[in-house]
Amino acid sequence: MKFIKTLLPFLSVMFCTLLYAQNINISSKSSELVIGEKIDLHSNILNENRVLNIYLPNGYSKNKSKKYPVIYLLDGSIDEDFIHITGLVQFGAFSWINILPESIVVGISNVDRKRDFTYPSKNKLDLKELPTSGKSEQFIKFIQTELQPFIDQNYNTNATKTLIGQSLGGLLATEILFKHPNLFNNYIIASPSLWWDDASLLKYKPTPYNSKKSIYIAVGKEGPTMERVANELFIKLNTEKTTNTKLFFEFFEKQNHGDVLHLAVYDAFEKIFNKEE
Repeated sequence: MKFIKTLLPFLSVMFCTLLYAQNINISSKSSELVIGEKIDLHSNILNENRVLNIYLPNGYSKNKSKKYPVIYLLDGSIDEDFIHITGLVQFGAFSWINILPESIVVGISNVDRKRDFTYPSKNKLDLKELPTSGKSEQFIKFIQTELQPFIDQNYNTNATKTLIGQSLGGLLATEILFKHPNLFNNYIIASPSLWWDDASLLKYKPTPYNSKKSIYIAVGKEGPTMERVANELFIKLNTEKTTNTKLFFEFFEKQNHGDVLHLAVYDAFEKIFNKEE
């Protein structure tokens, strides 16, 4: 009898535990976690489909009259820089952080970044290591005549456009800045591969512009060549900049080529937007 009295409370606890666990299993369900849209855009210029990963600010669809800045992200595939950069954009736009306005992010997924991000090189080693290279002119035309018009026609955008590029993406961002500066208002250029074609782009005379520009250059502890060309880019732009240009340079001595982008973009947001909106 004493054993039964001892056993009953134990069985009651076990029964309640099993019943509670059963209720959890019955009531639980899963659903997709969506942070944006995936668009397949056919490019006549590139003669291929390009995947766009698009982040829209919280409440975007509820306010049709509000217009948003657009941040264009090179290397914007879902398994590249799209997720962590959109995280920075969302975090920076929180009202208690407020380092940049709520923004749309357009991540441009890669097909062949070596092809799209480089102009023709005369360096034999460049051509050997990147045999598909040299088609940046077509890719820039795609951005200018197909991508930007598509985004402006289909989303609530304002006139502010920012470009983010790292490594070969930084090379492309620099080429756009030099040759087509008015495609973007703000340029975030991290670890630019300006060694390409024996650093010939650094000898190029940039196209003049009158519009306001913010240009942010960053490099990590990435070796003498990468650090040198990034610094030379800053010196060149600083020498030629107009009163309409805000120019920033940051050396991240604790970061390398693999992890500099995240901190650089956050720092760039703070400096470029400066709560101006």
